[in-house]
Amino acid sequence: MSEKENNIIIREAVRSDVKAIMQLIRELALYEKAPEEVTVSEKQFEECGFGNSPVWWALVAEFDGKLIGMALYYIRYSTWKGPKMYLEDLIVNEKWRGKGVGKMLFDGLIKKAKEKNWNGMSWQVLTWNESAIQFYKKYEGVQLDDGWTNGSLEFQKTKSY
Repeated sequence: MSEKENNIIIREAVRSDVKAIMQLIRELALYEKAPEEVTVSEKQFEECGFGNSPVWWALVAEFDGKLIGMALYYIRYSTWKGPKMYLEDLIVNEKWRGKGVGKMLFDGLIKKAKEKNWNGMSWQVLTWNESAIQFYKKYEGVQLDDGWTNGSLEFQKTKSY
């Protein structure tokens, strides 16, 4: 999949994009005021996306040979609905926000999920991120649900000696 609009190319991420994707992830973490939360190494990130058993995939937005945005996703399985795409992160470089790049990426994800015959898409958005909330609300059929509480459990990595 590779689509071009206004010299912006939307395509599937490849291994050589890892460094630029990690930079976009760090940019998002700064925007969300949590840069210390990015603890994945570039090597682990690369292996998880391009190793023998990938657990994530991504679409990237490229302009003039430089990545300006990305949308990272994986498969979420609902026992009630079946397979769905889970959008982990949609990131557009700050200089490119408001220029349609996010829409191009999101539209690309919708197309990809439909091609895979998945039953929909899910994602989370921070309650204070009003611009992202307004972005998603532009899509017909989008439901933002505040009736669920997020849960997580993180395991601390220990050094073995």
